[in-house]
Amino acid sequence: METHYNLSDIEFVKQFIECKLNPKIFSHEAHLRLAWISIKNDGIEIAEKNIQSQLQNFVVFVGAKDKYNKTLTIVAIKIVYHFILKSKSKSFKAFLNEFPQLKNNFKELIDQHYSFDIFNSNKAKVEFLKPDLQSFDN
Repeated sequence: METHYNLSDIEFVKQFIECKLNPKIFSHEAHLRLAWISIKNDGIEIAEKNIQSQLQNFVVFVGAKDKYNKTLTIVAIKIVYHFILKSKSKSFKAFLNEFPQLKNNFKELIDQHYSFDIFNSNKAKVEFLKPDLQSFDN
């Protein structure tokens, strides 16, 4: 089990925002959890805004500023939101069990929206690139 689960949702988000979260536990699944919590608590629009600034602060804190990708950040939030709209789950663990492709096939989910590589695009790192294949729910 991933160690970010040792923290409650409140403590997980608090440590992330305050840049006190151990970067070793901020895995892909932890990214998804942050999006899920933020969307559930604040709605999609506020979650998109807040996570972008919080993640930018966090990558500076861990010395990985060059890893931040604006398009990927927004896309991940939008994909989580898409599945939240279909979900009956009351917890993040149940949500991931309901939609394991979020954890296991995330790149394939992104590839449904983009015909080009947003992971390695310098432009995608600094600005949001709209999908060219299929739009998102919002």
